[in-house]
Amino acid sequence: MIFDTHAHYDDEVFNEDRDKLLKSIKNNGVDFIVNVGASMDSTKKALELAKKYSFIYAAIGVHPSETEGLCEQDMQWLKEQVSNKKVVAIGEIGLDYYWPEPDQSIQKKWFERQLSLASEVKLPIVIHSRDAAKDTLDILKGWQKELHGGVIHCFSYTKEIAREYLNMDYYFGIGGVLTFKNARKLIEAVEYIPIERILLETDCPYLAPEPYRGKRNQSDYIDFVAQKLSEIKGLKKEEVLMCTMENAREFYRIDQ
Repeated sequence: MIFDTHAHYDDEVFNEDRDKLLKSIKNNGVDFIVNVGASMDSTKKALELAKKYSFIYAAIGVHPSETEGLCEQDMQWLKEQVSNKKVVAIGEIGLDYYWPEPDQSIQKKWFERQLSLASEVKLPIVIHSRDAAKDTLDILKGWQKELHGGVIHCFSYTKEIAREYLNMDYYFGIGGVLTFKNARKLIEAVEYIPIERILLETDCPYLAPEPYRGKRNQSDYIDFVAQKLSEIKGLKKEEVLMCTMENAREFYRIDQ
């Protein structure tokens, strides 16, 4: 009973065994996966995966680190893909100030342009925010009345920032980092965030949980994240998986 709400199976590290792996994790209790676009190219690959596998859905969008060189024609193409019923969100979009490029002004321009797209097509958003807490929050507050739900992917900020997003009815993407020994700040935030607002994710192939930290991540490893979350929340692991499954299906509007 696993819903991996944020994965990147289009990544080249899966090229040698992608089909075999996806079939195996489906047999290991993974019911749904949302493969998330990070560039125009990876968005196209996400759509291909959603077409090929019944249990995979797609989020379409451009990661802030890939916004250099975007144009309105790209936005129009993204808009046209929304007619595909397997497209469930706009993302991952946002701000990433960890690296000096692209320039912050470019990132902000295309972040807001993709927020405009999400507003127009009435889809929820998947937000990437790294070392950009204030700017991300300020921009999303400005768009709050225009949007149709959102998740802060790989949430890594403080409990105080979590409170701001809870007040805006956002969800929080929680993955393998929760199991790391240095995850004190995240654990404090997760203690505060209601279970009804948590989505489980891998961000695979990245951020594998303990005991696989440093290795290639995959969707069935969410079981380890669910176990840690159950300990934090004082719930059975099965309750965590059931609740986060319901959260994810509600967020992505998947009825089946």
